[in-house]
Amino acid sequence: MTDTPLTGTRPAVRPVVVLLAVLALGVNLRAALSVYPPLLETIRADLGLSAGFAGLVQAATILMMGAGSFAAPTLARRVGREQAAALGIAAIALGTATHGVPAAVTLVVGSLAIGLGIGVVGVAITGVVRDHLPERAGAATGLYTVSMMGGATVASLTALPLQDALGGWWWALAAWTVPAVLALVVWWPATRRLHDIPAAAPVRLPWRNRFARLAVLFQAMSSVQFYGWLTWLAPFYEAQGFSPARAAVLLSVWNVVQIPAALLVPLAAERRRAWAPWAAFCVACAAIGVTGTLVTPVLPVVGPWVWVVLASVAVGAGFPLGLAVVAWRTPDGATSASVSALTLGSAYLLAAVAPPVMGVLIDLAGFRAALGVIAAGVVVQGVAVVRLGPRRVTYT
Repeated sequence: MTDTPLTGTRPAVRPVVVLLAVLALGVNLRAALSVYPPLLETIRADLGLSAGFAGLVQAATILMMGAGSFAAPTLARRVGREQAAALGIAAIALGTATHGVPAAVTLVVGSLAIGLGIGVVGVAITGVVRDHLPERAGAATGLYTVSMMGGATVASLTALPLQDALGGWWWALAAWTVPAVLALVVWWPATRRLHDIPAAAPVRLPWRNRFARLAVLFQAMSSVQFYGWLTWLAPFYEAQGFSPARAAVLLSVWNVVQIPAALLVPLAAERRRAWAPWAAFCVACAAIGVTGTLVTPVLPVVGPWVWVVLASVAVGAGFPLGLAVVAWRTPDGATSASVSALTLGSAYLLAAVAPPVMGVLIDLAGFRAALGVIAAGVVVQGVAVVRLGPRRVTYT
């Protein structure tokens, strides 16, 4: 069975307008997560928080992303995917605005609202793309991922300058209310007619569907790699003798390389709907990157850059490919949203657990034992590609 899109009635909304609205939402889906870490020590000192509590705030956000993903199909069935996405971005705006009050309770409540909103928006967007941009699902998911990464990069780079300019860390956090509100302003008029497409029958979370389970494995293992490297790449190289500044440069490069990978690899896969070869390419990059880091962390002459770039390409392209295969191999937007809810929800839950598990392994046996978590994730992801690829498993 080929990955051909369905055709049918289309609303009087130009695809480019829908795409721009999707990108406007995407900018907000990682920014609130990325603006927090640069301000973390200042927040701790100001509010008297322990390191454990401060870390729990971020973990709770990711867990709520999972909860929002699981809840999104039910919400979408009641109000429509477009309206569900609008409610999700409104929750993000409310959460970031709540962060404008400098207190521990508002920090937690705001983070929970942000995580819930991110989960809902991420799943709803997948269904919208499947229904309204079916011919360009790979390109749309790649651009959407780039918009997320771009928002995250800007958020982390501007956190300290905004704190200094606005007079407090809470204003730097709350400043991201503005792009969330702007995204809602763009999204609502652009998509208010999209619900005119006849809705498919409701689809429950497909726990027993073979394709959905394999998609979960692929996306979840991509997220385990992403959050594992995000949390421990810099500390690992500090343990190898790098200065904190030099280790931070490594992490910055790892973040930046993901952007072209997220855009170019899905575009290449979309040209012939050749998902499996490019997914296998991501797994190969991940395997070489983590193996090289384990065996020879710093190569002569070139240093660690080869491993860092390969690991970055793997996670940068892996996320949009995980979304694209769902869009290509599901029969309609409702099914696509349900499968995405299962894959993203599971991915976020595992992603929240992976960094602390790696931390425990670091305390018990050192960094190389912790990197074994990433290596295991790569192996499982490879199995998912083998099962999804040549046999062309689709949702049935």
